[in-house]
Amino acid sequence: MNDANDINNARYLKYRTKFFISEFLGTALLLLGGLSIVIFMFGSGSPMAQLVPSVKLRQVITGFLFGSIGASIALSTIGKVSGAHINPAVTMVFWLFRKIEGRLAITYVLAQLTGAVIGCLPLLMWGAMGRSIEFGVTVPGEGYSTKAALLGEVATTFTMVTLLILFIGFRRIRQFTPFMFPFLYAIMVPLEAAISGTSTNPARSLGPAVISGQWEGWWIYLIGPVTGALLASIAGSMLAKRITIAKLYHFDGESEGDVLLRRKN
Repeated sequence: MNDANDINNARYLKYRTKFFISEFLGTALLLLGGLSIVIFMFGSGSPMAQLVPSVKLRQVITGFLFGSIGASIALSTIGKVSGAHINPAVTMVFWLFRKIEGRLAITYVLAQLTGAVIGCLPLLMWGAMGRSIEFGVTVPGEGYSTKAALLGEVATTFTMVTLLILFIGFRRIRQFTPFMFPFLYAIMVPLEAAISGTSTNPARSLGPAVISGQWEGWWIYLIGPVTGALLASIAGSMLAKRITIAKLYHFDGESEGDVLLRRKN
């Protein structure tokens, strides 16, 4: 009996470590790539201000490219291993839908937050251009209240998670789930960026806050996305049974680790 428990514990540790590394790398790559785009598009001294004078157009391009990085991670081996949540709010929804085991959900969130910070460290190499926009930190926009920024984060995260649930919940369209993100953020960023910065992801906001030291209203980017995701999970709860696995792609590639750690029923 003890031998069987030892084997199960060893398997659990093996897969939990594997999932931690996957979410860590995925979130680090998202922030390194995505915020590098933000810095290049809007940092002081960037040629993009002259090449694309329209701020709104640059926001559309930035949102599309940021979403494309997230989609690419979901399609990659990272997505095959851990599901590429790369966002604590997304992991929370999968946990609420009982598609991921509780201790593993904590592992995912720790990996995402750690990966966000480590992934932002190389952004320091952008130097003055990066510092000019605090390395892409999210703060309430000038002229907008804390309440407006909070509601903006709730609304954008609610929209993102609701669409995610809808895509994953229906077999005919779930294979297109990752491809939804570039277009969604291309729409949301120009609409919301001036108000809150369009985070929708506590990890995305944590990384640049750490390296810039800019913590103004940071709680907004924790409470807002979590609240938006919670409301979306309530609104989409009728689809929970249709979601078979805690992934954004690779739905039919269930591994031994998926069976061991994700299934609660």
